[in-house]
Order: sequence, then structure tokens, then C-alpha cells
Amino acid sequence: MIKELAQDLVDLIFDWGYLGIFFLMAVESSFIPFPSEIVLVPAGYLASQGQMSISLIMTAGLGGSMLGAFINYYLALTLGRKILEKYGKYFFINENALVKMDGYFEQHGHISTFTGRLIPGIRQLISIPAGLARMNIAVFSIFTALGAGIWALILVMLGYFIGENQELIDTYLKQILIVVLLSLVLLGSLYYYYQKRKTYNK
Repeated sequence: MIKELAQDLVDLIFDWGYLGIFFLMAVESSFIPFPSEIVLVPAGYLASQGQMSISLIMTAGLGGSMLGAFINYYLALTLGRKILEKYGKYFFINENALVKMDGYFEQHGHISTFTGRLIPGIRQLISIPAGLARMNIAVFSIFTALGAGIWALILVMLGYFIGENQELIDTYLKQILIVVLLSLVLLGSLYYYYQKRKTYNK
């Protein structure tokens, strides 16, 4: 079933080209759960066969990811914020909690957005609290693009160098994910230490 779906997606990407990548990555990055690896890994393989361009794959993939992220951000900003302000008290979310969330994302939104885009299961969701907290759109865009771009490049390169060997792709993807998560833990620790020193030196 999964192999058939992956093959159908390869065919779709080949038929639709970069527009297919853009559309599927927009879906993956919005509120519809969809694994980005079954889009970008096959695209990387097609690039290794000379049928696609890596730079255009990255452009389409990143563009789609940004569109999906903006959809979540603006839905949370417009609808979600109004719902929480009106009905949040029924879910134990008062005005003070919203103010704290705003303050957190104003101060730490960049690191939260960047790391969130690299964590499975959180990639699609990190845009929602950013929108609810009215995070600066320019900062949100920059760090969303950085995180999404790194993840997309990893997947495209896997497809480019490993090709159709699904078992080997799964093995390498797990190893890469472990390295990414460990790197994020290190980055988070360094950021926490930096913030503590900055607060102490004030």
C-alpha cells in the first residue's frame, strides 16, 4: 500500500513537475498531515536521473512549505486568536495566558520556529502557536524558511544519492533524524545558557 502510494506520487511529480512538488509540500506544511519524505525523496531521485533540477525542486518545495506555514499562521492569527479571546476561559486560557504566550514568542519565537520545523510531528503545528501569539511575520518567515529549507535539502539529497533503495533510505533517515534531534538539543542548551547569561549581566 505504502509502496503503491509512493509510486503514485513519483508519477504525479513527474507529470505535474515542480507544480506538483509545490502543491504537495503546501499540503504537507499546512494542517493536513502528510509525510514530506514521500514527496522530496522521489524528486531527488528524479534529479539524479537528470529529469529534474535540484535548485528548482528546492524552490518549489520551500515555496510550498512556506505557503502551508502561512495558511496555519493566518488561520491561527485570525480565527484562532478570536476564539481563544472569546471562549478561552472555558478551556482555562485567560487573557493573562495569552499575554504570556505573546511575550514568549516575541522573545523566543525565532528559535522555537526554527527548531520546530525540524522535529517530526511538530513541523506542521509550530505555525499555529506562532500565529496565536501574533509573532512578527518577518521573523516567522525567515526562521520557518531556514528550518524548512534544511529539512527539504536533507530529503532531496537522500533521494539524489541513494535513489530507489527504500530500505537504505529508511535507515539513513532514522540516523539523520537522531543527529538532527541531538543537534537541536545542543542548540537549545546553548540558547538557554546564552539567555541566562544575558539576564544575569543586566
